[in-house]
Amino acid sequence: MKRRSRSCGTNGELQGGFSRDTEERRQEGRRSNTGGCRGPRMSSALQREAEPAGGTQGKVTLVVDGTHFVVDPAAFTAHPDTMLGRMFGPARQHSFTRPNGKGEYELAEGISAAIFRVVLDFYTTGVLRCPDGISVAELREACDYLCINFDHSTVRCRDLSALLHELSNDGARRQFEAFLEELVVPAMVSSAQEGERECHIVVLTDDDTVDWDQEHPPPMGEEYSQILYSTKLYRFFKYIENRDVAKALLKERGLKNIRIGIEGYPTCKEKVKRRPGGRSEVIYNYVQRPFIQLSWEKEEGKSRHVDFQCVRSKSVPNLAGAGEGVVRGGSAPAPQVDELDRLNGPTHRLSLLPTRTPSES
Repeated sequence: MKRRSRSCGTNGELQGGFSRDTEERRQEGRRSNTGGCRGPRMSSALQREAEPAGGTQGKVTLVVDGTHFVVDPAAFTAHPDTMLGRMFGPARQHSFTRPNGKGEYELAEGISAAIFRVVLDFYTTGVLRCPDGISVAELREACDYLCINFDHSTVRCRDLSALLHELSNDGARRQFEAFLEELVVPAMVSSAQEGERECHIVVLTDDDTVDWDQEHPPPMGEEYSQILYSTKLYRFFKYIENRDVAKALLKERGLKNIRIGIEGYPTCKEKVKRRPGGRSEVIYNYVQRPFIQLSWEKEEGKSRHVDFQCVRSKSVPNLAGAGEGVVRGGSAPAPQVDELDRLNGPTHRLSLLPTRTPSES
């Protein structure tokens, strides 16, 4: 029984080894049969691995602030109203946008690479997410340069103060453009029709009243100022930021010598004082109101060069020659002689020679 069991175990081991050899041969046969298809499968795999590298053929390289960005121009053409959308849109076929010698596009001069990364996110997400450490004012300038809409719907920022400041500047600009056409320009036209070359405008509220004494008007020349009654414009000029926006807009319109501020303006007489001799003096009540002073004429060219002319000196070297420069009887003045010439002259030398008296001879 023991021998049979050993023989059975040996036969089982031989059968197991034969079966394993048979299975390995079958697998090798399968591999050899499928060997013709192995090449195409490997080539397709390599092609899939090379697709990212081959896909860059349709992409472009942008150089901004020394940093290279490889992007797909299709993202730009989805926003045709922006500058990048126009550059890589139909205008690209007409060679309006030309790369450099390396095939790269250098653009956005003055914009940092960090800000341009935020701009690129806009073309993929439609939102400008301003991270910490990025100036909102610089992002705003980049958006203005690249023709990207900058408002609360496209900008996400943690610093709400800086964001609202930029939005307030936009609102102030639009509001003053309306004030300029409705109120300021008619006042300037009125001054120009009177032959003036500049205009001084005072902004009063709708409730202000001006009551001057006809015989004794204010002595500061306020009668030549243009008065605008507008509480809205008065409230607009209360903020110094709005005054800066208005001044920048007036400069863009070609006006010069612009001054915008707050000054005292006389509204009504407060009391009358009698001076000795029967002369009366009117004291006015002054209120602080905004004013605009500007000119539409070119500034006169002021030369900083100083001409040093030879001017004849009127000083005299000594008191004895003080009367020599006096013109008598309309005669021509005698030419002045330098002190060194006077000392070296023959007359002065003769006066220095010793003189002998008759007793010495």
